Amino acid sequence: MSYDNYNYQLCQDMDQIGEPAAENLVGFKFLLGVTEVVGLVLIILMIVWTKNFQGGFAWTDNPTLQFNWHPLLMTIGLVFLYANGMLIYRSQRTVRKRRLKLLHGGIMIFTLVMTVVALIAVFDMHNLKKPPIPNMYTLHSWVGLSSVILFACQWLAGFISFLFPGLHVSIRSAYLPIHVYFGTAGFVGVIASCLLGLNEKAIFALSSKYSQFVPEGILINVMGLLFVIFGGLTVYLVSHTGYKRQPRTEDDILLTGRQ
Repeated sequence: MSYDNYNYQLCQDMDQIGEPAAENLVGFKFLLGVTEVVGLVLIILMIVWTKNFQGGFAWTDNPTLQFNWHPLLMTIGLVFLYANGMLIYRSQRTVRKRRLKLLHGGIMIFTLVMTVVALIAVFDMHNLKKPPIPNMYTLHSWVGLSSVILFACQWLAGFISFLFPGLHVSIRSAYLPIHVYFGTAGFVGVIASCLLGLNEKAIFALSSKYSQFVPEGILINVMGLLFVIFGGLTVYLVSHTGYKRQPRTEDDILLTGRQ
């Protein structure tokens, strides 16, 4: 068997892990549309909250307002873009696998850049406050940073395994289910961190007013529910075997460049 034929057969085997014989796309487009709408509404509400209730945005000249970049960029990057990066193989199933891999990697690296800026914003806010606020003492920060580290490791391991030329195909085959599992697990950790962060901010910022059902508290709770819905729909779409992209004959040219 030639190397190209072996590589193609391996790609088929990798794509068919835990997969039924044929696609079953019943409800896929509807659920994907609902997921995207929920994600966009969540971003809009996050902008409304940070701008209208938290005072808007600034950088190091106003550490309190600099913090507002943290929840917004995390929502756009580590929630919305992360989810779409995971879903791209299913939402763009007619696009060549090689192009999807490059697009997937590009979305994830852009997500990582936004995440780094968001972390800088929150650490700056803590350190520049007078008096300074201690870093990394809350459960939100522990879960959040763990999820970010896992995401970064996932990106690096994915780049080496699937985009780095010359790596033996058996290694890619062995790593694929690990990559899928920890990618989903990391996303669940991100959603959990967002919920902890929202609750923490509501308690710290609103104090006793939170129990009085003030508009800001209700908005925070609504965003929390949307995080749960968005996360649940994303995990369902990613894990549903009937929605998985079927292997195609052109999938053997992942990095060769042959057309």
